[in-house]
Amino acid sequence: MARKYFGTDGIRGRANGVITADLALRVGQATGLVFRRGEHRHRVVIGKDTRLSGYMIETAMVAGFTSVGFDVLLLGPMPTPAVAMLTRSMRADLGVMISASHNPFDDNGIKLFGPDGFKLSDEDELEIEAMIDADLTKKFAKSAALGRAKRIEGVHDRYIEFAKRTLPRAMSLDGLRVVVDCANGAAYRVVPEALWELGAEVISIGVDPDGLNINRECGSTSPQALKAKVRELRADVGIALDGDADRVVMVDEQGHLIDGDQLLAVIAESWLEDGRLAKPGVVSTVMSNLGLERHLAAKGLSLVRTAVGDRYVLEQMREQGYNVGGEPSGHIILSDYATTGDGFVAALQVLACVKKLDQPMSAVCRRFEPLPQVTKNVRYAKGTAGRPTEHEKVKGAIADAETRLNGHGRLIVRPSGTEPVIRVTGEGDDAELIEAVVDDIVGAITEVSAG
Repeated sequence: MARKYFGTDGIRGRANGVITADLALRVGQATGLVFRRGEHRHRVVIGKDTRLSGYMIETAMVAGFTSVGFDVLLLGPMPTPAVAMLTRSMRADLGVMISASHNPFDDNGIKLFGPDGFKLSDEDELEIEAMIDADLTKKFAKSAALGRAKRIEGVHDRYIEFAKRTLPRAMSLDGLRVVVDCANGAAYRVVPEALWELGAEVISIGVDPDGLNINRECGSTSPQALKAKVRELRADVGIALDGDADRVVMVDEQGHLIDGDQLLAVIAESWLEDGRLAKPGVVSTVMSNLGLERHLAAKGLSLVRTAVGDRYVLEQMREQGYNVGGEPSGHIILSDYATTGDGFVAALQVLACVKKLDQPMSAVCRRFEPLPQVTKNVRYAKGTAGRPTEHEKVKGAIADAETRLNGHGRLIVRPSGTEPVIRVTGEGDDAELIEAVVDDIVGAITEVSAG
């Protein structure tokens, strides 16, 4: 069934354009009604990142939830994984995170969590969608049953303690100089404080949100400032989170970037040695580097691939019983601790390896040499009859590329889920060959789209 509102990670779009106060109010009402189960007093926790539009959306959602009888607990700026954790620990019926993750400030979004702390199922989302545009007037709470709203204190401390408990009891980060970039986002208070409490010397950047600067030239999608600061201060490690702190990339003491694939390798090997891997493998997406797959195979571990999106990684982990998964972008899901990606907890697991091995980040985190990988985007007109990838000329170009690779590489040709763009990715041992086959496919798609 086609979706009108929900994408792969909640509802997202331009603030006050797609994500309006009216839509936020109706999402609150519809979601509350779908999850109004039983006669108990229902409650929802709502967190947000630091976008200016968060005030508007938060207020509208409070009105929506209270109008259908939900009590609302407002968390203020908090990481997405903290909201998921608090939904469970506070026995809430729902959790809401108002965030557009790594997008610019003028976007925003609504992520929803069930009482178990997991993102909602497709079935729940479709039921909510059906109600958003319906007339719900007759289902509103009676005057005496309206919900109340209050802002609660102490939630930052709860998340900090939760994160610290993911490390071995006696472990300290004493002696580590850490630069942390919080992307002027949701983690700007909790993560620097937690690192300091763990004993690290902490230098914080991206901790001055003004409502407009979230993810702007900072954070995991723009780590140049972090690299420079690590080199300038001769720090041992850099940590870059995104706007809602559900993804992370890191930087070693030389200022070199460590992406999600390398982080997955570090954590998986460490957990294998400690007997903590639930199954001998890791879940990631089709975009993970073939170098990671080969490296894990040499350790006796499999790489289970899914479609792009942390939602699909988590689904596979839950279905198959894996407890480590993630994406090259830095969404790392450690299901022993969290029900969603948690950039800070993933970073702590890597720092634990650094302390355990007593080696610099560059030695700990360079587990494999990535194979050359090329990605090129081709935009096509929305009115194009069918998708360009369905055209015989494009199919022929893809088949020819597969023949030329002859098993020594991978091709991924996939439409974007959010815009009329085809993404063509090639990966293999021969960089020149990869560039050539990607260009041939891009040329075919461009020709078909123009015709």
